[in-house]
Amino acid sequence: MKEFESIAVGAGSVPALIITVILMVVIPAAFFLCWRRKHKAQTTIRWLIAGAVGFILSARVLELGVHYFCILADNPVSRFINGNTAAYVLYGTLMAGLFEECGRHIILKYILKKNRSRENAVLYGIGHGGIEILTVLLPGMITYLAVAVLFSAGDTENALRALNITEENAAAALPAVQAAAAFGYPMMAMNVIERLLAMFVHIGLTVVVYDGVVRAKKGRLPLAILLHMLADTAPALYQRGVVPLWAVELWGAVWAAAIMILAVRCYRELKEPTAG
Repeated sequence: MKEFESIAVGAGSVPALIITVILMVVIPAAFFLCWRRKHKAQTTIRWLIAGAVGFILSARVLELGVHYFCILADNPVSRFINGNTAAYVLYGTLMAGLFEECGRHIILKYILKKNRSRENAVLYGIGHGGIEILTVLLPGMITYLAVAVLFSAGDTENALRALNITEENAAAALPAVQAAAAFGYPMMAMNVIERLLAMFVHIGLTVVVYDGVVRAKKGRLPLAILLHMLADTAPALYQRGVVPLWAVELWGAVWAAAIMILAVRCYRELKEPTAG
């Protein structure tokens, strides 16, 4: 596997990845500790846990089940979606919006009937966004770190053996190895900014959906789905190689700001705790 022998790990790759791994843990912890410290009397840990469980069930179980048929399996539907950028982007953003926002709505309306408060709604959003970092982003960064450390030692054969890379899976593994080797401080900054923006998006959308639940505003759920789709459009286009990474960050910042402006307005109107 000569293609792996030419891979050179950048001098800053391992330190940048170590810092990124640490920050992937610090970000959700900091959001939780800061909010909990300020609003301990108005919040309960149950809402944080519900947010985390809600994400796992909606995005990592139900949504992935649909993805298996529509994206991963070999059938006419998956071939059409994977072969058409517009269909891929529309499908991906729609599924993310539907599953995550409807999941929020169901849990906030039918399960979390006690201790309803705007502060707990924010805590739910922290749990939702935080567990996404810990279960989706963090494992990938740890894998990148392991790859960078192994290949930086200079023993390609040992690195391939340790990572269980064989002739059969070499083509699939090569892009990840190259990405880990090229990972540096700019990429670290991009990942951290993206996660911070995502946390604000999840918190903001939770407040919007919560506002719809407690004040019986039926338009809030479809609005949250639409906003989620818009926020995910650039990342989906990036996956197809249509837009550069900097454009994804700029797009994310614009929609995170728009969502938070709406969420702050909803939050201010939700002045008093609402009984179940």
